[in-house]
Amino acid sequence: MRRRAFLAGAAAIGAVGPAFARPVMRLHEAPQELLSPPFVDGEGRDLTLEDFRGRVVLVNVWATWCVPCREEMPTLDRLQARLGGDEFHVLPLSIDRAGLPAVRRFYDEIGIRHLDLYVAESLRAMLAFAVLGLPTTLLVDRKGREISRLAGPAEWDSSEAVELFESVIRERRN
Repeated sequence: MRRRAFLAGAAAIGAVGPAFARPVMRLHEAPQELLSPPFVDGEGRDLTLEDFRGRVVLVNVWATWCVPCREEMPTLDRLQARLGGDEFHVLPLSIDRAGLPAVRRFYDEIGIRHLDLYVAESLRAMLAFAVLGLPTTLLVDRKGREISRLAGPAEWDSSEAVELFESVIRERRN
């Protein structure tokens, strides 16, 4: 019996595969109301999600000490370079206790050029966004409602992901 349980567990692990092999986000059946914790940008301005109303926003809750977060950050940077603008924005919300200086150093270390800096108090952000682990990414519509969520890393600039975001941007223009 133990051998069978071990083999079943091993098979399940193999079936899951690498994080980047998972499908991109699935849209919720209906938009969900969303709390927004206060956060600051790279210039020290106080913001909330309300400041981004009118745009589709991909909120990625992350930290510099989180290995999967670090690995996916370049894909978020490339996504912002490709789709970022008046209709779409990638909002990488760091919950690092060391604040903006730690995030700035990290961006410089790995060559992040297109993402803005955002930092929130960790407990407050995790509670408001109901984050259980890092990274957690929320897709927010133009009215500030959550329309999708993914716990764990992803390849955010993959053709599948870009296609999803472009369709949400088109559909949610009204």
